[in-house]
Amino acid sequence: MNTRRKPTLFGRLKQHPLLWNLLLIVASIFALAVAAHFVMQLGTRHGARCKVPDFTGVRLDEALRIAHRSGLQISVNDSLFVPAYEGGIVLDQLPQKGVEVKPDRTIYVTINAFREKLVPVPYVAGLSLRQAKNMLEIAGLEIAELIYRPDIATNYVLEEFCGREQVTETARLEAEFGSGITLYVGVEASNNRTTVPVLVGYTLKQAKSRLWELGLNVGRVVYDEGINLLNQKDACVYGQTPAFDRHVQLGERVDLRLTLDRRKVEEQLARIEDAAQAAAEERLRRERERADSLESAEFLRSLGLGSSDETGEASASHYDNEGFFD
Repeated sequence: MNTRRKPTLFGRLKQHPLLWNLLLIVASIFALAVAAHFVMQLGTRHGARCKVPDFTGVRLDEALRIAHRSGLQISVNDSLFVPAYEGGIVLDQLPQKGVEVKPDRTIYVTINAFREKLVPVPYVAGLSLRQAKNMLEIAGLEIAELIYRPDIATNYVLEEFCGREQVTETARLEAEFGSGITLYVGVEASNNRTTVPVLVGYTLKQAKSRLWELGLNVGRVVYDEGINLLNQKDACVYGQTPAFDRHVQLGERVDLRLTLDRRKVEEQLARIEDAAQAAAEERLRRERERADSLESAEFLRSLGLGSSDETGEASASHYDNEGFFD
């Protein structure tokens, strides 16, 4: 009687070393994949979620305590100086409050600085207005007001004041970042006008820069509802007074209206484009009429019907009134 056992499946596989080794490799890879999956689940706390608290209006030290209790991290990525708020207060956060995130997520906050940093005031007297504006902007300053005085050199800076103190070449004055410098600028009586530019679609910073380089001052700035100190940098001009293309005196003020509604801006830009096209067509029509009048007057003079000292417009008008062109 034969009592030998039949070899098992693994026994038979072991009799084929190549097949057995391949099976071991596949099993090892599978085991590693399963282990990695569970480790990742554990490390990322899969399925665990928490809501981001509202940190705005809270001092930074208190925000850190709230974040710790919620299993979150706080990182300060920016600071602004807003005089209306206490120093160290959280002004903005990302992600916003109420958003569900995984535990240990970092919340980036913008805090209110305790004071605005001071920057050196550059000496710009004797430079052109454009050069002076660029130097002030590079220094982190802006123009508070342009005041024009009679001078032979139009749009050249005569004097410069930081508050009530005159800035001289040897002065070592400092001003808060973003503050304004008053410039006294020369203007010749026969060269005292400029054209109001199109400002629709510009941010306030861009609009100011464009006005200053053309010798104009910023007037009233009106923001639409919903614009605050934090988002006003994203607002764009959609209204201006005086309107674009108007000829005004140097130093004139231009009032601005700003919005966050892109639709308002696009609608106003479309109106401006239509108005510009209509104006261009009107200019072309007048130029053609003038050319036709001059040509007609020249023809009449060639026939001896017009006096040589009359202008083309006068001759054409005279014979038109007589029914010559009827």
